[in-house]
Amino acid sequence: MTKTLVVTNDFPPRPGGIQAFVHNLAARRPEGSVVVYAPAWKGAAAFDAAQPFPVVRHPTSLMVPEPSVLRRAGEILAAEGCDSVLFGAAAPLGLLAPALRRRGAGRLVGVTHGHEAGWASLPVARGLLRRIGDGVDTLTYLGEYTRSRMARALSPRAAARMARLAPGVDETVFRAGAGGDEIRARHGLTGRPVVVCVSRLVPRKGQDALVHAWPRVLRAVPDAALLLVGGGPYRAELERLAADRGVAGSVVFTGSVPWEELPAHYDAGDVFAMPCRTRRGGLDVEGLGIVYLEASATGLPVVAGDSGGAPDAVLDGETGVVVRGRSVPDVAAALVDLLTDPGRARKMGARGREWVEREWRWGIQAERLGALLGR
Repeated sequence: MTKTLVVTNDFPPRPGGIQAFVHNLAARRPEGSVVVYAPAWKGAAAFDAAQPFPVVRHPTSLMVPEPSVLRRAGEILAAEGCDSVLFGAAAPLGLLAPALRRRGAGRLVGVTHGHEAGWASLPVARGLLRRIGDGVDTLTYLGEYTRSRMARALSPRAAARMARLAPGVDETVFRAGAGGDEIRARHGLTGRPVVVCVSRLVPRKGQDALVHAWPRVLRAVPDAALLLVGGGPYRAELERLAADRGVAGSVVFTGSVPWEELPAHYDAGDVFAMPCRTRRGGLDVEGLGIVYLEASATGLPVVAGDSGGAPDAVLDGETGVVVRGRSVPDVAAALVDLLTDPGRARKMGARGREWVEREWRWGIQAERLGALLGR
C-alpha cells in the first residue's frame, strides 16, 4: 500500500473551502496510508489529536518553498516511509517536487483550485506554474474552465498528464430535512419563500447583485426573504445597500455560522443563489463553487453566476440556471421564475440531488485520488 505525505498550507482548523477539500481527501485515504505536514494554527493541537492520521505542524502559520520546509518535509518522508507526495495546493509548494523526488518520493501529485488559473495569466507566475507542472507527475483540475486556463501555461507533456479531481459532497449531511425549520424559526422566516446564499461576504460572490435584485423579487413575491449566510469584509456595505434599496426588512444576515449548522442553513431555503462574477481582469475568479453542489444535495434549485468554473457545478436548465453575475435583471428574473414556479423548482432540486449522488460524492473523489497516487 502506498503511503502519502500531504504537504499543504491549507488545512483545518484554519477555515476555508480548500482546507476542507484537502482534509476530506486525507480523511478518506486507507488507515495508515497518510501523514500531513501543515502550518501551525490556533486550535491545531486539539484538532490534530482527533484525526485518524498523524499531523506534523510547521512552526509558523505559512509554509513557502524554502530550505526549512524542504528539510522538514524530507525528514517526514523518510521517517514515515512515504513513497508519494500530495501537494494540497500545487502553487507554490509544488515547486518542492523535484527535490522531494530526489529524497525518495516515487509519485507526486499537485492539487489545483482556482488561484492557479490566475497564475496562468501572469508572466512570472505562469513560469512558476510551468515548473510545478513539469516537477509533479500529475496536476489535477476542478473542471474544464480551470483545466483550459492552466493547460496554456504548461508544457505539452504536463498538460497531457492533467487529471480531474474536484471537491466532493457528503450527501448524508447535506440533505433535505437537515434542520431548516429550526433556522427559519430562529430568523422569523417560517412560512415565507426563502432565497439562501451560503458564502463568505466578498464582492466576487455577488451578494450585492442579490440585494440590488431584491426589490424586483418583492414586487412578484411580496413575502420573500433573502437569507445571507456567512461573514466577511463586505457585510457593512451590503447592509447599507439593503437599507438604501428599502429591503432591509426582508434581508437577513446570519454572520459566520458553525460548520455543523451549514446543512441546516441550506435546508432553510427554497432556492439557492450565488451570482458570482469575475473581477480584477480574471485574477479573482470562481474555481468551481462547491456551495452549488451542497445546495443541490439538499434538494434546492440553484442560481449560479458565470464566473470561471461555477457553471461546471450546475447542469444549466436541469439542476438550476446560470446567469450573468453582473446583470441584476437576469438575477432577478431567475429568482422570480423559481419562486413563482415551485413545481419547476422542486424538479430541479430533485435532479440536482440525483446528480450529486451519481457524480460528486466524496467516495468518488477518493477513488480518483487513490488511482492517481497508486499509478
